[in-house]
Amino acid sequence: MEPHLAVRLIATVAVVSVLGYFIVKRSWFLIRSVTAGQAVPNPIAHLPKRAETEVVQVAGQKKLLAWAVPGIAHVMVFYGFIVLGLTIIEATGAVFDPDFAIPIIGRSPILGFLEDLFTLLVLVSIIMFAAIRIAQSPKKLGRNSRFFDSSLGAAWLVLFMIFNVVWTLVLYRAAQVNTGVFPFESGAFLSEWAARLIAPLGYEVNEWLETIGIVLQLGVIVGFLLLVLYSKHLHIFAASLNVFFSRMPNSLGPLMPMYSGKEQINFEDPADDATFGRGKIADYTWKDGLDFLSCTECGRCQSQCPAWATDKPLNPKLLIMNLRNHQINAAPVTLAGGLDASPEKLAKVPAAAIAEAERPLVGDADVNGVIDPEVLWSCTTCGACVHQCPVDIAHIDHIVDMRRNQVLVESAFPPALGGMFKNVESAGNPWGMPSRGRTAWIEEMEFPVRVIGQEGLNELTDDVEYLFWVGCAGAYDDRAKKTTKAVAELLHIAGVSFAVLGEGETCTGDPARRAGNEFLFQMQAQTNVETLNTIKADKKTGKKIVVTCPHCLNTIGREYPQLGGDYEVVHHTVLLNQLVDQGRLIPVKPVETSVTYHDPCYLGRHNNVYKPPRELITDLPGVNFKEMKQSGSKSFCCGAGGARMWMEESIGTRVNLARTDQALETGANKIAVACPFCNVMLSDGTTARKQEGVAAQSIEVLDVSQLLLESVRK
Repeated sequence: MEPHLAVRLIATVAVVSVLGYFIVKRSWFLIRSVTAGQAVPNPIAHLPKRAETEVVQVAGQKKLLAWAVPGIAHVMVFYGFIVLGLTIIEATGAVFDPDFAIPIIGRSPILGFLEDLFTLLVLVSIIMFAAIRIAQSPKKLGRNSRFFDSSLGAAWLVLFMIFNVVWTLVLYRAAQVNTGVFPFESGAFLSEWAARLIAPLGYEVNEWLETIGIVLQLGVIVGFLLLVLYSKHLHIFAASLNVFFSRMPNSLGPLMPMYSGKEQINFEDPADDATFGRGKIADYTWKDGLDFLSCTECGRCQSQCPAWATDKPLNPKLLIMNLRNHQINAAPVTLAGGLDASPEKLAKVPAAAIAEAERPLVGDADVNGVIDPEVLWSCTTCGACVHQCPVDIAHIDHIVDMRRNQVLVESAFPPALGGMFKNVESAGNPWGMPSRGRTAWIEEMEFPVRVIGQEGLNELTDDVEYLFWVGCAGAYDDRAKKTTKAVAELLHIAGVSFAVLGEGETCTGDPARRAGNEFLFQMQAQTNVETLNTIKADKKTGKKIVVTCPHCLNTIGREYPQLGGDYEVVHHTVLLNQLVDQGRLIPVKPVETSVTYHDPCYLGRHNNVYKPPRELITDLPGVNFKEMKQSGSKSFCCGAGGARMWMEESIGTRVNLARTDQALETGANKIAVACPFCNVMLSDGTTARKQEGVAAQSIEVLDVSQLLLESVRK
């Protein structure tokens, strides 16, 4: 064997063997640390949808391409490494056979061209990523940088390693061209260009350059792989799995019920060993662990988070990073059987791992908690983080699961929530108002409104098309009552027969569930499901439920099926838009004003309703419609979701003021909403800005239905 070939074989085997050992060891550790998590019920349910999501998001890179420049750069790297995987096969083969070529396709000029093309594209992507990181440097932008507190050192090292993959690849392929063992006679334009540069060095030098290039190429590849296993670039392997096993159809909308193992917790008779939420790392499932390892630290979630944008401590990216680091650092204890393992097993565990495992999952700096309570309770559950995440991390699920443990086990939650919990439990609404107040708005109507339980109407009969679920805000809040009355009048004008539950209504349980009080939610939900089934409002009867609150829409339509209630629920903007399209409601009076529309989080991101409210507004004669800079799926939260409606907001800028300012920037005279919570928050925001002299006294917040009614009335 020629000297350079012997060196190539010995050096490659030595490097790959040594680094390969550490790769296998680290991989096995990570696999065991994730699979040690709790079981996941039905992990491959909805298999066709999972396959479709894998194609669209992983192969198609759909979410990544939502941000054009970094998305294109990522696509080039993603497909570049898939194509360049063939060059790794070629380099490995050349270690044992200098004339090696991949069978069948290995000498095709097309393959040579593609390999060189993607080599060049990967190099271009490195430059793009470097430029993005420089432009978005935390040193320059502070907490406004989406890379704030990301692992920047590791990120730059990875870019450097990718560059090493590129130049070593070009080096050995160029040398192969000059030594006559290159698999391709033509097509590999980049390799041929580089070959001309080193050809004057002579044949023997090129032989050694080929050997050095191959050894370095395979060494860099294996070293890169080891680096990935110790860095945030672990998402290269974890992300596609995380997307496949993500919650179907997505992680927005309904929250998952509480499970202990694979069994859903029966709150009437919970098992003695039932786990209520997440209080320690051992409570997490293997899918949760996969979520943590999949984080790319790209900061897209952070860039859209209303809490972070208004100087709250919650940063969804850092929350996941902290949970990931805690999981990995405490893994030796987990793998030993937990803190309750035998002294003999724990004696073999590093003291640092034991100290990490002993940290409370939620706790302030005094107790060295992994997640600070202020972080946990700053979340509005708006879903912007989940919607933006390119690897389908379920941030909201993790936050609510920790809230559940804090409420149900630790009894640790903001004091203001205690009053809300008590009011929902005792009075059936968050304000603690008497049930007789639920029908007060009916007395103000100029036409009769049918009430279930009155005048012999005990269920939804054939002559009733819709159950109008008024909701707590729609019944008790003065601003929301205007929406209730407007919708009722519009339905009456359109000839739509409907009935209401009146005092038979009670809170859906949404604020309790988002605040972590799953027990109270279950109580409310079971009561409502029993009521709705009794009056025959379920899908089997063909009846529909119309709501004005997106939170009620989400809870009744998408969460009650978890408790045996299957209903067709429609938001009032959707129904009213249908009635306009059918000619049953005709806007005739010119509005002659400028209007901007605020997308409610639970109507838009959580339930994908964007067009109907806008169509209702733009169909109004004379209207001048103006979009806010953050609208549609990127809409900025009003600040009321996640039970924040009932919590004090004392840190940073108030979220509702930040959103109000965005509305005022449009110059519109009216802010249209489609949610009673948004109405309250933006009304309060405009009032505050009027007092400060920022907003004109004429600015008005009103529901889309009120705008429509003003135009429909003759």
